[in-house]
Amino acid sequence: MLRVFSFVLATIFLSLPTAADERETATLPAPQGSVVLEVHGEIAKANVDGAAHFDLDMLKALPSMRLETTTAVTDGVHRFEGFLMRGLLDLVGAAGSTVTATALNDYVIAFDTDEFDRFDVVVAYEMDGQPLLRSDKGPLWIVYPRDQHPELQDIRYDYRWVWQLMRLDVR
Repeated sequence: MLRVFSFVLATIFLSLPTAADERETATLPAPQGSVVLEVHGEIAKANVDGAAHFDLDMLKALPSMRLETTTAVTDGVHRFEGFLMRGLLDLVGAAGSTVTATALNDYVIAFDTDEFDRFDVVVAYEMDGQPLLRSDKGPLWIVYPRDQHPELQDIRYDYRWVWQLMRLDVR
């Protein structure tokens, strides 16, 4: 009797989904337009071969965030519209501690994910009410709230302002 009970318990336990099984089956809607951002790596939700692909409409459906700040590469204060990086990472169920961003021109830089909790880092798709174009830092630009935090007015953070963002890798 004990053997039968143990067998039944083992069968039930082994049939329960694991976190890895859930990660494989959790899906996001498929993009309907051109893909502007891909998220790869340690993520729980995907829609294309284990990665999360987003078109611009999908990204614009995320809670929006406005940020007014200066940049190291433009004159004056600009108003950026986009979404919080931490919101995107939450959406895909990111589990890593590092995010590597890649731009269309193959510029690559790594971030500690805790930066996105400390600061309201925005992935912008508009500047001053105008869409960011590929020909001018778009369609996506990682923007830090540099005017709100003196420590962000440092060249080390200026390198993190990835324009023409196309890919994130979570590790």
